[in-house]
Amino acid sequence: MNNLNRKTANITTKLPIKVVQFGEGNFLRAFVDYIIDRLNTDTGFNAGVAVVQPLNGGLIPLLNEQDGLYTLFMRGIKKGNIIDENRLISCIQKAINPYSDYDGYLALAQEESLEFLISNTTESGIAYDPSDTGFDSCPSSFPAKVTALLYKRFQHFNGASNKGLTIIPCELINYNAETLKGIILQYAADWNLGQDFMAWIEEHNSFHNTLVDRIVPGYPKDDIESYEAKLEYKD
Repeated sequence: MNNLNRKTANITTKLPIKVVQFGEGNFLRAFVDYIIDRLNTDTGFNAGVAVVQPLNGGLIPLLNEQDGLYTLFMRGIKKGNIIDENRLISCIQKAINPYSDYDGYLALAQEESLEFLISNTTESGIAYDPSDTGFDSCPSSFPAKVTALLYKRFQHFNGASNKGLTIIPCELINYNAETLKGIILQYAADWNLGQDFMAWIEEHNSFHNTLVDRIVPGYPKDDIESYEAKLEYKD
C-alpha cells in the first residue's frame, strides 16, 4: 500500500493561495478545509490554503509528509439518511512552521491571490502579549504574527486598497474578530508601524465575528484498522 502524497494520489493541479489558515488541528481540517475543498470541486472556487502552525509544536511535519493531503471520514445523519463516507481533502498547498521558517511565513504576504485569513488558535489564542515587541523574529502570539503578515503585505503592495484580507477567526470567544482587530492595532501602535498602516487595517481589511462549531472527534486510534481497510493508500 502506497503512502499518501500527491504523486501516489495522482493530483497534479496546483491551486493559488487564497487562504492563510492559522491552525492545523482536527476542527479546521474537518470543517473549514472541507468547505473550501467542496467549493473547489463543486463551484470552481479555485482556492489553495496555506496552513500556518500557531504554536512551536504541531502537525506541520505530518501534513508536509503527505503534501497537505488527508482523508476526512464523515458519519452521521443527513436529510434523514445515515451516511458513512470519506473524502480526500486536497486544498492545502503549503504547510509552514513560522518558528523554523519565518521567512517562508512572511513570504505569504506577497501572494497575489490571497484573500482570506482564517484561524482557530484555541480560546486563549487571541490575546495581547507584551513580550512581543517587534517582528524581526517570529513573535510568540497569534495576533502579533498576523500583524507582521499584514504589515509585510501593506509594504509589498504599497498599501493597495484591494490587497486587504477578509479575516474570519473561529476561536470560541465573544466578538473574536473585534478583539483580534483591537490587538493588531495595539501592536501597530506599539511597533510604530505608522498611521497609514493602521488606516489600511481599518479601511481595507474586513473582520468578521463568528460563532461556529462542528462535531469533530479525535483520531480513532481504537478503531483505526477498520478505517484503514476502506482506503487504497496509507494515510
